Formats: sequence, C-alpha cells, structure tokens
Amino acid sequence: MLKGIDPLLTPELLMHLCAMGHGEWVAVVDANFTADHLSQGKPVVRLPGHSLERVSRAVLSVFPLATDVAQPAAYMHACHSAPDFRTPAQQAVLDLVVAEGFKPEQVEAVERFAFYEKIKGASLIVQSGEGSGYGNAAFCKGVIFF
Repeated sequence: MLKGIDPLLTPELLMHLCAMGHGEWVAVVDANFTADHLSQGKPVVRLPGHSLERVSRAVLSVFPLATDVAQPAAYMHACHSAPDFRTPAQQAVLDLVVAEGFKPEQVEAVERFAFYEKIKGASLIVQSGEGSGYGNAAFCKGVIFF
C-alpha cells in the first residue's frame, strides 16, 4: 500500500499509467467491452466489480488530463438517442472531468463504432465491472509541470 494513492490503483495499473506520455489515451470500459480484441496486444488491466465512475475517479486521481486538446475526455454515445443524452455512468464521467476544472463541452460524445476506432489508438485499456450499456470512456494524458 502507498499513502495517498487510491487502493483501486493496482501496481500494474500505476505502472502503465506512469509509462504513458502526454497525448496518449487510456480507455476505461465496461464489462461487456471487447477489450482484448480492440487492444491489439496493448495492455488490458481488469478491475471487475467496480463501476465506470469508480474506476475513472481512481485513474483521474493520478492522471492529468491534457489541456492542449480540445476534448481530452470522451464517452461512447448511446445509439439511437438524442445528441445530448447521457446514461448515469456517462454523466458521472462528465461530472468527474468538470470537477477537474474542464468544461462540459470538453467531453466528447463519440458514436459507438467511431469510439471503437478511437480505442484502437489507446495505449491502455482498463476494463471495469460497469454493467450498464455504453459505460465506456477515454482520457487523454496531459503534462505535469515541475
């Protein structure tokens, strides 16, 4: 255990998050997501039994969001729904990003198949135990200044 580190962040997950450079994306996906297939050999870390919101909160506790990207966060938009529709899990992700000092419009709603393409470029996939549909998000890493 480490002091001040969310206990949900396993050593493996911390290693992968730390190794990522600015501009790289991490995906936090639901339990039904085709993580192994879309990872194309990149790391997949599983945190079963935890919601999208809980896993995203843990990741964002150590992961700086990019400030040089128009939309450093995204979620998979629910098919056949209004453009401004969000599931409770998606709203929780938006709330987390806003709590980090970003504006709601900096969180992009991405069509399902476009989201799959986006995830193919992610450096890491974290698979949560989220059971609701479309419980998938992605975050772009920013820079920490010393």
